[in-house]
Parts: sequence; C-alpha cells; structure tokens
Amino acid sequence: MLAYQHAYHAGNFADVHKHLGLFALVRSLTGKASAISFIDTHAGRGLYPLAAKETQKLGEYREGVERIWRERRKIPVGSPLGEWTASLAAQQSGAELDCYPGSPTWLGEALRPQDRLTLFELHPAEHRFLADQAMPSTNNVTRRHADGLKGLRQLLPVSTPRLCVLIDPSYERKAEYDEVAETLAFVARKARHAVVMVWYPLLPAGRHRGMLERLQTAGVDKLWRSELSVRAPAAERGMFGSGLLVRNPPWQLDQRLEAAFTDLAPRLAEGGTHRSEWWTGEI
Repeated sequence: MLAYQHAYHAGNFADVHKHLGLFALVRSLTGKASAISFIDTHAGRGLYPLAAKETQKLGEYREGVERIWRERRKIPVGSPLGEWTASLAAQQSGAELDCYPGSPTWLGEALRPQDRLTLFELHPAEHRFLADQAMPSTNNVTRRHADGLKGLRQLLPVSTPRLCVLIDPSYERKAEYDEVAETLAFVARKARHAVVMVWYPLLPAGRHRGMLERLQTAGVDKLWRSELSVRAPAAERGMFGSGLLVRNPPWQLDQRLEAAFTDLAPRLAEGGTHRSEWWTGEI
C-alpha cells in the first residue's frame, strides 16, 4: 500500500522527537573522523513547506515544531534542543518558520566529504519530490526508488568503517512492526557495529509491544528506548506519543538525549512526559 504521504503530518510532535534524536546522534558520530555510511529507509521528502495544502489540512505542525519555534528564545543555546532549533532556523527562507526539514535534510546537512548517504523512498510521488530537491552534497548522496528495508539488507556490509541507519516507516500496515523487528535483528547479526535508530508510534492498540517482543526473542541487545507522550491514550485511535529505539548509541548519548527529551516534552504539551531506559526485554 502506497497511500501514506508524510506531508500531511510534517513537523508534528513525533517528528520533533525523532529528528532531535537523529540530530544529536549524527553530531555525536561525526565528532570522529572515520567515514560513515548513512542509510534512511523511508526518506519521504527532503523539505516540507508548511504552507502546502497537505500540511495545512491537518496542521499537526502547530502542536509540534511551531510550539518549539515560539519557545526558541527561552531554550539554552548550548543545549541539544537549542542547537537543533538553531539548525532549524538556519534552514528557513527568512525570519519566520515556513518549512520543516525531513530526515534527508537533517542527514544531508551533516555529511562530510568522506561520508555516504543512501535515501530509499518507495512512494513514486514522494520519490519525485525527493529527487527534485537539492541536497547539500551530490557526489555522496544516492536516491533509490525502492523498498528501504529490503534495500538495507542488500547494502550490507557497507564499505565505510561505520554505519548509521534510520528506520521510520508509517506503520500503516500492521505487518510493518514485524518487518522492522526482523530487519533490526538482521542488521544486528550482519553489522554488529551498526548504529540504528528506529522510530515507532505510540497508539492505543499498543502494536509496538509485539515488535519489542520479537526483538526480545531475537536477542537484540544494546538497545536504548525513549518514549515521549503528549496526552493520555484515552481514545481508540490517534497517536498519543512517539517512541525511539537506538542500538549501539555513542558514549553518553543516552544521557544527553534523556536531558533533551525531558526538556522537550513539557514544551510540546502541558503534562507532556518522557521516559527512557536501557531496554533488556521488559516491555
């Protein structure tokens, strides 16, 4: 099924959670000189104009990135959230918030000459948007109109000393939870050094628990888990929170992200909360 287009949800609270984590992770990794292969399995578009009719239809960015934008002068400059907000501001066309960067932009703006970035996008229209948008680099960026989970498997092992993967499907198909768990287990076996970030939604149905159970059964270790909630799961439908799994996070990244997300949660919603743990199988 290829119905999902992220433009309808761009800049929502889950995007902020995910991309703040990705931003801090990439900054930590690029602090060392050795080359990195970055792989984005579900790239979407590189940039989302907030005035676009799709984004305006639901207006989810108003409860996400727009809240942080209004708070930006109150955020400590040297903090991870402050650095992320400064980078966000640099990507606007002027002094106002007019666009939201997708993961290809967050990854692309950090690329060094020795790094490589592979962007997978299966949706034909989304891939056309991605192909038409300029990236900070052209020589070391590859765009592929293909299934990202299958493509990731085919790319292993990579030629660079280090590997960083972002996995964040829409989860519109229930089977995607199992597919993500199987893919992460595969990467853990084939590239034990790989740093992998997995995003998942927190929904009342709790389907992410099945994914965690599969990872537990597969024996996937070195997982740090972060869950940010903006409301209670009171309804039968609707995302009430956002989850991240990070395998092999760099040294002290868990502490930096714990502080960043604890700061972020109440800025996104009154009563917003964050919790994290080194996940060892207890769900």
